[in-house]
Amino acid sequence: MTDTRSAEVPTLSLADQDRDPHAFATALGGSFERFGFAIVADHGVPGELIDRAWAQTKALFDLPEEEKRGYHVPGGGGARGYTPFKTEIAKDAKVVDLKEFWHVGRELPEGHAYADRMPANIWPERPEGFRDDFLELFAAFDRAGDRLLSAIARHLKLDPHWFDPAVKDGNSVLRLLHYPPIPADAEGVRAGAHEDINLITLLLGAEEAGLELLDRDSGEWLAIRPPEGAMVVNVGDMLQRLTNHVLPSTTHRVVNPPVERRGFSRYSMPFFLHPAPDFLIETLPGTVSAENPNRYPTPITAHDYLYERLVEIGLIKK
Repeated sequence: MTDTRSAEVPTLSLADQDRDPHAFATALGGSFERFGFAIVADHGVPGELIDRAWAQTKALFDLPEEEKRGYHVPGGGGARGYTPFKTEIAKDAKVVDLKEFWHVGRELPEGHAYADRMPANIWPERPEGFRDDFLELFAAFDRAGDRLLSAIARHLKLDPHWFDPAVKDGNSVLRLLHYPPIPADAEGVRAGAHEDINLITLLLGAEEAGLELLDRDSGEWLAIRPPEGAMVVNVGDMLQRLTNHVLPSTTHRVVNPPVERRGFSRYSMPFFLHPAPDFLIETLPGTVSAENPNRYPTPITAHDYLYERLVEIGLIKK
């Protein structure tokens, strides 16, 4: 039975960071330690840009199936361009997710050192203006992510700029998600229970019901219902590993809507904030103690960790 109560994840204002960086960092870190999630209003991504992005996203997924599939790269791990409906599967799940998506990555200058591990973007011929709008949105998410990482660093008693070199030219991905209408007897759910791979995820579009987190304290699924325009932010597995589980990556899912809403599409835009491919995920000394011994004595690069996880969720076939 799905628990339909709203999780008491606090709504924070990123504007408070300017007034009192320490207090904001404490509030954000506290929400992450308790839930692995936070809700962030006043995030600085312009509403007019978000509106344009929603219109572009709907227009993209309304394109004919054959046209969309022309932007799919077989064997590309879904890194860029289009990934068709029923491709991705949650780790250890038995059925695939009921979704299709498009990935926009970072634009790198020609000859960049990461070009061999961060593929070039794929841009559709239509809708018009797609490339410009999503490069602008990517940059806005990047800025918001940098501010949140600064607060996380403060919470961990690190220099506020500790993450700056880690995420410079990072392998972040903006995912445009479409969950099409589904029949009442659909097998599977829109997104099976999973944890994210990256450092943090910044999500727009969670106002439409469906997103739930697994509360570690009660063992119940709790609905997340952010205020209009607010961003849902959650810890990913890379940050969990880096912090030795002080900041936990929480299991979450997107459940199917009630029968009366199954004829409607659901759209969302998560920004998966990744470090650079050669960033070494090595347990922070300040998170290791007698009560919390180091779970990960062997470091791993962000690139190798990402590859392992993409194999697990079926986007890369070994």
